[in-house]
Amino acid sequence: MDSFKLALVQHNSIVGRKTENLAATVSWVRKARRKGASLVCLPELGVTGHAGHAAMVSEAEPVPGGESVDALSELASELDVYICAGIAEDDRGIHYNTQFLVGPEGYVGKQRKVHLSNDEYFYFRGGTDLPVLELAVGRVGIIICYDNSFPEIARCLAVKGAELLLCPHAARFGKWPRNAQRRRRIVADHKDRFAITHAARSLDNGCYVGLCNAAGQAAVGLRGVDASHSGGCMVWDPTGRLAAQSRSRDIRDEMVVADLDGRAVADRRSQRCFNLQTRRPEVFAALCEPTA
Repeated sequence: MDSFKLALVQHNSIVGRKTENLAATVSWVRKARRKGASLVCLPELGVTGHAGHAAMVSEAEPVPGGESVDALSELASELDVYICAGIAEDDRGIHYNTQFLVGPEGYVGKQRKVHLSNDEYFYFRGGTDLPVLELAVGRVGIIICYDNSFPEIARCLAVKGAELLLCPHAARFGKWPRNAQRRRRIVADHKDRFAITHAARSLDNGCYVGLCNAAGQAAVGLRGVDASHSGGCMVWDPTGRLAAQSRSRDIRDEMVVADLDGRAVADRRSQRCFNLQTRRPEVFAALCEPTA
């Protein structure tokens, strides 16, 4: 892996406003590139919006081949940058919660969310593949929101060679609190919970982990739907230490740019008794069995 700057963005994406959301994505990518970022990651379903409503898939499009993928591919080529963005994917009438990655060379690949949470089951089908994407800066795996609750996914990607795990989220918390103190408490609580899970993923697998979460109210105009997201951007190094994080205590748009050390992953994975080198997969058969 090379040393490079990773940009993580937390921002609001309102369901049903794909054109506006895509314009915001373009703006954030341009800001990140001006800061020197070589890879920019944006939240889960950031282009089409995330809420428990059929409107989530009303603007779904093919990946690749859709207008948003094409637009961001052109932007990536123009700026010489990699972009990881979330969208509702339409595959011949079947919808997936998808995060795709484009770069200077065009479309690179995608990850479909494997484990659907809460009401997502009504609108999306779960993915079945765990690709590792080869970029000029390194090997990248993508784990979407609830999938981060399953350590097997991070381990599979690490075994396949992933050096950086991108973890886009759209973590909801219910009704929007008008009290600023309550919002600050929600932000702090969510970041504490993110840290428990994602620090372990980086430590166990000797890789960088970058998390970004949607921020704001996504269900504007949808009656009876609560889709509030707390925001939060965080980076952990291959030893499980927090390397960078968003500073906003309230829920608002923000970008974090972190320096990733290209030697850190190799150094961690070459340590004596590091678990990726000494594991015994022949005794792990229970992982493929139904829960007792």
